[in-house]
Amino acid sequence: MIEKTRPQITRSRIAASSPPVRILHLGLGAFHRAHQAWYTSRAEDAADWGIAAFSGRSGSLPDLLAPQGGVFTLVERGAEEDLYEHVTSIVDARAATDRDAYMRYASAPTTAIITLTVTEAGYSLTPTGMPDLNDPLIVRDIGELQRAIISDTLETASPQTTLGRLLLGLEGRRRSGAPAVAIVPCDNIPANGSVLAQALATLANLISPDLAGWLPTGASFVSTSVDRITPRATDDLLDAVQSATGWYDAAPVATEPFSDWTLSGEFPSGRPQWESAGARFVADIGPYESRKLWMLNGAHTLLAASGRLRGHRAVAEAMLDDQCLGHVEAWWDEASHHLAEELDVPAYRDALLKRFANPRIEHSLTQIATDSATKLGVRVAPVARLELAAGRGADAAATAIAAWIASLQLTPQVPDERADDISVAEQSAEPIRELLAIVAPDLATDETFSRRVSEAVDGLTQIL
Repeated sequence: MIEKTRPQITRSRIAASSPPVRILHLGLGAFHRAHQAWYTSRAEDAADWGIAAFSGRSGSLPDLLAPQGGVFTLVERGAEEDLYEHVTSIVDARAATDRDAYMRYASAPTTAIITLTVTEAGYSLTPTGMPDLNDPLIVRDIGELQRAIISDTLETASPQTTLGRLLLGLEGRRRSGAPAVAIVPCDNIPANGSVLAQALATLANLISPDLAGWLPTGASFVSTSVDRITPRATDDLLDAVQSATGWYDAAPVATEPFSDWTLSGEFPSGRPQWESAGARFVADIGPYESRKLWMLNGAHTLLAASGRLRGHRAVAEAMLDDQCLGHVEAWWDEASHHLAEELDVPAYRDALLKRFANPRIEHSLTQIATDSATKLGVRVAPVARLELAAGRGADAAATAIAAWIASLQLTPQVPDERADDISVAEQSAEPIRELLAIVAPDLATDETFSRRVSEAVDGLTQIL
């Protein structure tokens, strides 16, 4: 147990002002604080942009941040030294269950932006990007929102899904007559702004014609590519922060020095000057998304399987293993075939090697392996399709999927939203083909690729 050997950090103690809340965030966690909150705190007009952040499933982080006024310490862990910085943009940290506060911020005319950090699985979407109407929670939220809107008892509705919570807030905004708001998903879904817009429009059409008719003018949707490796904090981080800063911080964040944020879309009610903190605004986000999803996230998902097969715990440890490194290098070779020259892929690849090898960023392979079935469909399957269309074998993509299949058989299991489907596939007459179908049904029907995955599974299990 960490003892408070120094005064606890608070907004008043570090003489930090409280900017007015103009951003509502869903998914308060380490990544949001190391990324969007950090960019906002560093923007030239930070004094004008405060964040009210609501937790995801866990309410513990707001309990830690509230006594500190939302202020926390960000620790950049380089290969040789740490840098410490106070992040002051979060001015109100709330539990997901604090419905009244959420609706107050969602409906406020001063709220200009709603940001989200949600996993791919957290949106309850089908592989085609539509809301999963077979998900019991989605079905429940549709019914609850329909009843609340029809009976004019919005204050009784408590949706449980991300899409449901967003629609509740947007309905409150519609009723209050608030100006248009920008919705900014910060996740690893390609074209995430467009996907989220389509998903919300689909549900709104099922719930309320008034809400569906208001949505196109009441909200804009911004697509983003986000990049900063941010592992879970450990107890030693609290000790280090106390020693280095002189303050006890109950909720510090450790992250890597590298950061990247690319955005594309409109902000009808304004935005912070994030570009002054290093963000990039572009007309076409697709190339940047692909570079990050394939090169970083795809390699992470590959390492989460192959590294665990080899008995490794963290990314940096796995990168010291020649076999794991070889898998990653081969994967990067394949992905690079389909990335534009202007993205400077060689430099990005060199930077990834250094980032992955940083021994002071303890990025758990087990953490990365969560929901791998969905992640492979987004991060690896697109490259496989492009390689096959180009007349090549997509061997590295096959190895990435095969490593996941082998890890299901040979390593401790991790949480996966497709767990029931995986269990059924494993009991089938053709388990490898059926598991491949969970990742990408079209690739499972490609006899040549399916055979390559099967051969790769055999190869991986034989060399252990």
